[in-house]
Amino acid sequence: MIIGVPKEIKDSEYRVGMVPSGARALKDASHSVLVETNAGLGSSITDAEYKDAGAEIIQSGEEVYKRAELIVKVKEPRPQEYKYFRDDLVIFTFFHLAADKALADELLKSGVTAIAYETVELDDKTLPILSPMSEAAGRLSVQAGANFLMRPSGGRGVLLGGVPGVEAGCVAILGGGIVGRNAAKVAVGLGAEVIVLDVKLERLRQFDAEFNGRVKPLMSNSYNVVKALKRCDLLVGAAHSPGARTPKLVTREMVAMMKKGAVIVDVSVDQGGCVETIRPTTHSNPTYYISGVVHYGVANMPGAVPRTSTFALTNATLPFVMTMANLGLKKAAATDPAIKKGVNIHAGRVTHPSVAEALSRDFAQLNLK
Repeated sequence: MIIGVPKEIKDSEYRVGMVPSGARALKDASHSVLVETNAGLGSSITDAEYKDAGAEIIQSGEEVYKRAELIVKVKEPRPQEYKYFRDDLVIFTFFHLAADKALADELLKSGVTAIAYETVELDDKTLPILSPMSEAAGRLSVQAGANFLMRPSGGRGVLLGGVPGVEAGCVAILGGGIVGRNAAKVAVGLGAEVIVLDVKLERLRQFDAEFNGRVKPLMSNSYNVVKALKRCDLLVGAAHSPGARTPKLVTREMVAMMKKGAVIVDVSVDQGGCVETIRPTTHSNPTYYISGVVHYGVANMPGAVPRTSTFALTNATLPFVMTMANLGLKKAAATDPAIKKGVNIHAGRVTHPSVAEALSRDFAQLNLK
């Protein structure tokens, strides 16, 4: 199979879809890997390293798309790339289609097969490709929040860890999954007061045991959410529902109850966000204010640490890329249920139930005959 790795063109996206070791593994398995020139520079990977691994360096993204059978990316295709779609092309990347109807419409119209990293799901309900990026985003959420809490950055001037004689800042985390757990690790490490809200009692028990009382676990309901919002200096949105739009847990009226200069970092913004007032922003223009509260809505947070994120991502994606390359999509989806669950769109139909519901489209069972 011919696998293409184009350069990412989303604002301030420095990751790349594959590292040289991945290219070497595919080459050793008798596949071809096309890498757009300079695609890896943002992650400190040179064209020479890809060539040494057996990849072919291509001068344009257009040629990569034209020649490849399987495109491996990091972020969803941008409008400039829509013209490269065709009905015999498979694209494997983060899509987050529940919050991107325009992209979904283009994919459906073109007949391209879209396999989303975020819905590749194992039998135990874990998300093996989303997980490492969620780990990075969770840790970065507190770092970003701590930065924008500083007065020169527009916040209320709070040091999350406090100092002797002055109370620490308070971090409230909505959702106790992978993002929430990693956010809590960093917040506790900084010495902040930490509140985690989740609807699963067993998950709250796990937080209590793991953090030895350093985290206050609360059942997520409107009363406790409002109480936490009024208390916190930093709110981390970490709610998630695979393939679906994130439920709105914080209303505009609730945001107005927060302290002036408090910070919201909504990691779930790429699925629509769990805060009503959040919208996607970029690393080059990351924040805005509503009701005096700093909103940070960067939808590709791990792109800020591309070297770490790129290698973590390839560790997770390569086994699935190898399976598809060796077997072809039809056999790969038939033998690996995780790949089958990853297929969001195929042959002009939405083939993931949660995505179909979010887009108000009819759901169609995947048929690769």
